[in-house]
Amino acid sequence: MNNEEIKRNLTSSDHWLRLVFMVLFVILLEVAGVVMLATIVLQFLFAIITGGPNDNLRQLGNQVASYIYQTLQFLIYNTEEKPFPFSEWPQS
Repeated sequence: MNNEEIKRNLTSSDHWLRLVFMVLFVILLEVAGVVMLATIVLQFLFAIITGGPNDNLRQLGNQVASYIYQTLQFLIYNTEEKPFPFSEWPQS
């Protein structure tokens, strides 16, 4: 790689725009982690009280897990497709 290629890469607006999206998705990933933790705690409490898991919480946990996976795939450059809110929310 020569100096011209490095200079072109450093001045490419595509790379800097992706950085902005990556920062946004890191923040959303943290929020998703908190939602997942709350879902886990609620599911545990629900199971203790009723004797079994809640299907709605199970579905929510599955969707949040899919969202976390999609976000990580974008952050590590395995895909260029941006996760929610730039695409559909994952379905379980």
